[in-house]
Amino acid sequence: MKNSRLSSLIVLITVFFFWGFVAASNGILIPLFKEDFHLTQFQSQLVDLCFYAAYFIGSLLYFIITIAWEDPLNQIGYKKGLVIGLLISALGAIGFVPAANAHSYPLLLASLFVIGLGFALQQIVANPYVIALGNRSTGSHRLSLAGGINSFGTTIGPVLLSYALFGQISSSFTPHAEIEAVKMPSIILCCMFVVFALILSFSKLPPITSHEKTERTPGALKYPQLTLGMLAIFFYVGVEVTIQSNLGALLKLPEIKGISTSQISTFISLYWGSLMIGRWRGSVTVFNLPSKARNIIMAIIPLVAFGVICAVNYLRKTDISEYEFYIPFVLMAIVMFFLGQEKPARTLILFSCISAVLMILGLVTSGNLALFSFISGGLYCSIMWPCIFSLAIAGLGKYTTQGSSLLIMMILGGALIPPLQGLIVDNYGAHISYVVPVFCFAYLAFYGWRVRSIFKAQGMDADAIVFE
Repeated sequence: MKNSRLSSLIVLITVFFFWGFVAASNGILIPLFKEDFHLTQFQSQLVDLCFYAAYFIGSLLYFIITIAWEDPLNQIGYKKGLVIGLLISALGAIGFVPAANAHSYPLLLASLFVIGLGFALQQIVANPYVIALGNRSTGSHRLSLAGGINSFGTTIGPVLLSYALFGQISSSFTPHAEIEAVKMPSIILCCMFVVFALILSFSKLPPITSHEKTERTPGALKYPQLTLGMLAIFFYVGVEVTIQSNLGALLKLPEIKGISTSQISTFISLYWGSLMIGRWRGSVTVFNLPSKARNIIMAIIPLVAFGVICAVNYLRKTDISEYEFYIPFVLMAIVMFFLGQEKPARTLILFSCISAVLMILGLVTSGNLALFSFISGGLYCSIMWPCIFSLAIAGLGKYTTQGSSLLIMMILGGALIPPLQGLIVDNYGAHISYVVPVFCFAYLAFYGWRVRSIFKAQGMDADAIVFE
């Protein structure tokens, strides 16, 4: 990759860090809000619902605009779209200050919703932008690199916010914090958004736009790789979120671990860290390394990422002694990464199938084998997003941003599938509820298989996709 392209990519993927930082930090806000506002568990979960619903509503509004008028990003360019998205998120972040002063839970949710709206616009722009920065056939690799930065944000976000709110980074929430404690972190986050918007404004990112006139119709929907890809994003985000969202209920079962709430975060952290393992490994392909050196690094990077997870949790003063049982799962994932051969459709099929098998293994076993089988879903989810996204927008041409908005809209799966599994937990038990991820992974495997024949009919190669 040329130096100018590499520097542009570095500037761009920093945005992905913000998404991960804020999304994972919601897990710190939920118990804080629940205690301070005396909420039920359902009411506290409105934090996640508002955040992920903002992606859907923001993307839907963008899609409607492209139909009613014109695709605005094709007019103003991707870079300006990113700047506007960052400023919208800055507005939401600073909204935490008056909301905390008023001690208003609805206003805090509204501020989080506005942050999510800004993220929706950033996602619509940033994903195809990353794909466009470099060789068109390796766009999914660059998305893996961006995803690795995103996962780093999910790893350190809760640690930093916990320190800002409680004055320490322990995983326990025993220390009490008043709701006013969110004001300073939100001011800092707002300043970060504004500063980075200014940096982007003066950066030398290439002015990517489409000069083709977009028809005022939902033209992107005529592409089956997109319509089926929308469902794939829905189920992917849904399964990624639901595995960890219901992990707390699973861990309390005597046949799994039988542990208390204060001990659960150790395993939830491992799950989110698993996403980082795969994304860091996938990011290696971005760099032009000799074949032998690249293969060696690809084998080592997952172990390094696992070490980072252990280190972060050690600093949080959590018990990581049982992490040793997860090492075989990490080693197995390394083998699967090599078998995927960096090909989006092949990787998606392989990873979805092995994930479904591991979920079934978790359903029919107990103890650590069941627990780590479920957690390992994060290892394979880790690089599904770039595979799905690259396949779904391939060949869309002037409808690329319209298609991107539709895909971002389907992040709604993260808001709907976890409550669906939660209903099964309430009625049938937490263990059997993990049948939901099995069906999600089954559809993802189907999409990887189906898109091959779709591209063949369009004269394209699913393993050498072209971003136009």
